[in-house]
Amino acid sequence: MSIKYKHSNQYSLYFCTFTCYQWLPLIEHTNGYDIVYNWFDVLKDDAVDIIAYVVMPNHVHCILYFPDENYELEKIIGNGKRFMAYEIINRLEAMEDSATLQRLQESLTARDRNKGQLHKVFENSFDAKAIFSDKFLIQKIDYIHQNPVSGKWKLAENFTLYEHSSASYYEEGLAKHFTPRHYNDV
Repeated sequence: MSIKYKHSNQYSLYFCTFTCYQWLPLIEHTNGYDIVYNWFDVLKDDAVDIIAYVVMPNHVHCILYFPDENYELEKIIGNGKRFMAYEIINRLEAMEDSATLQRLQESLTARDRNKGQLHKVFENSFDAKAIFSDKFLIQKIDYIHQNPVSGKWKLAENFTLYEHSSASYYEEGLAKHFTPRHYNDV
């Protein structure tokens, strides 16, 4: 039985990560990077700031800032994943990628089906770590920005060159697809 964890709204900064189902590169496959940026725009409209981010082929890391205490992190991430999943499925259908659609459909559990879910696009859970110090904040921003060029990932020659990250904003003052709120401003 899974236990639903409720994050405290005591902290205003969170390092969040969520992944595509079975680490499939669904964001890359559907060229769905803009879907994540659209979600960031929705968050911004709802007074939630994105401090740093990287959108990888199969997962997203971001630091979210909540200026008010009245927020539900689980609901915000859950709604975002649902919003993005619908668009990813729409794109897979437009691409006529029946093999991937079938795989995502066959991956549903009985519980998923009972909730009305038609495809499994993201893993059920997400990771969120409260940021409670400047040192931890800088560590997580560095982790986010280095992700595209570390480990198995070789998505750019230099971390500042990766197209779907806030690294160029912090290092060169150049925002590419989305302008985050600088951590010095919170």
